[in-house]
Amino acid sequence: MRKALRWLLALTVLIGTLSTAGAATAAEPAATGTTDIKERLLAIPGMSLIEEKPYTGYRFFVLNYTQPVDHRRPAKGTFQQRITVLHKDTARPTVFYTGGYSVSTTPRRAEPTQIVDGNQVSMEYRFFTPSRPEPADWSKLDIWQAASDQHRIFTALKKIYGENWLSTGGSKGGMTATYYERFYPKDMDGVVAYVAPNDVVNKEDSAYDRFFRTVGTQECRDRLNGVQREALVRRAPLEKKYAAYAAENGYTFDTIGSLDRAYEAVVLDYVWGFWQYSTVADCQDIPADAKNATDDEIWNSVDTISGFSFYTDQGLSPYTPYYYQAGTQLGAPTIHFPHIEKQYVRYGYQPPRNFVPRSIDMTFQPYAMRDVDTWVRHNARQMLFVYGENDPWGAEPFRLGKGARDSYVFTAPGMNHGANVAGLVEKEKALATARILEWAGVAPNAVQANPAAAKPLAKFDAKLDKRDVEPRHALRP
Repeated sequence: MRKALRWLLALTVLIGTLSTAGAATAAEPAATGTTDIKERLLAIPGMSLIEEKPYTGYRFFVLNYTQPVDHRRPAKGTFQQRITVLHKDTARPTVFYTGGYSVSTTPRRAEPTQIVDGNQVSMEYRFFTPSRPEPADWSKLDIWQAASDQHRIFTALKKIYGENWLSTGGSKGGMTATYYERFYPKDMDGVVAYVAPNDVVNKEDSAYDRFFRTVGTQECRDRLNGVQREALVRRAPLEKKYAAYAAENGYTFDTIGSLDRAYEAVVLDYVWGFWQYSTVADCQDIPADAKNATDDEIWNSVDTISGFSFYTDQGLSPYTPYYYQAGTQLGAPTIHFPHIEKQYVRYGYQPPRNFVPRSIDMTFQPYAMRDVDTWVRHNARQMLFVYGENDPWGAEPFRLGKGARDSYVFTAPGMNHGANVAGLVEKEKALATARILEWAGVAPNAVQANPAAAKPLAKFDAKLDKRDVEPRHALRP
């Protein structure tokens, strides 16, 4: 999916919003007896150290773990998968985080990790570089193989971190945590999935069109729609600017097919990108009178929200694994633009196939998401889904059926793709926090007696719990 705010170009929201220090006691100097935690980690077969970075109160390790390319045929080859371990104490619970993309090698803490004051294991999703088999057999990039990666990591580390485990992730990471639970429901003691899209029927996307008809305020929608339409009306002069921009930066358009296709894709991402990462208050930065705005004003607004570099070969390349999955299993949204006359829209929302090199074969599997959705409705146990009221991805959320137990779907009012437990209304925030603490096995007696008293066990740390630590792009969850 596509970019929002140029300095943010790829998504995933590493959802960390509260933090360490105060309640975070000093990192355990020895795991058992005199054996250092690093020695214990490196004693795991297939585990190797890339580097250790200091952080007060923790030990932070960047590691490689040897994984089978195909978990069904482990003898057919292996690859090195990056993981990180934010170690606090083996007597504390552990949170298993993935953003669904590359892993950050800077110490960060997901919101559930801060809530339970625990350890955190973070996994780089297979096929995102450098965690890519060589040569790359793309048929081995699917949700079951990725869930099996997590299962092997958990199995190896559970011997060291023996207390309760929770899985979590934001956006594609929230999807990943959900798929992991579907295939390995006995591994985790709880799941916290943030802003996780659920495209059950890929060809039926009317929920997104309904969302864009009512999100925010009429004034804000009119401003955004006006700029988007005007960018297509002025296609000729703005594409000349785009060509000069591409030439200056060495950008090419072989994957998507042409500069013209790339230009329209960026423009059509504009409204989605705004609501994914901005708020109604940010509408003041959108030109109010698009028809009388200068070309530069239209260009700058679209570039800030969508990013003209994204649909170049250079912009798409890091996200080939995502688009491959969107075009084979995850599905991708298709929306319409009733505020733009048909003569201005040449291609419409282009499918994921257009963003993946043609040398990579792709066949869509419509049953994959139906299976996960059905499983969640009937089998969810100790799962929490958090969505943002103004996030387009929440238009198709996970839902719970009669078979679900101790599971919840909450929506944070006014929030976007960065929605989290801290942004919920007070009653839901307390309940969600209490359940997370209970699932992790660390709920204080006061919280067990009164869930309304639930609060994170660790204090906020501005660095460790920093938001928006990864670049993001709209239309990429």
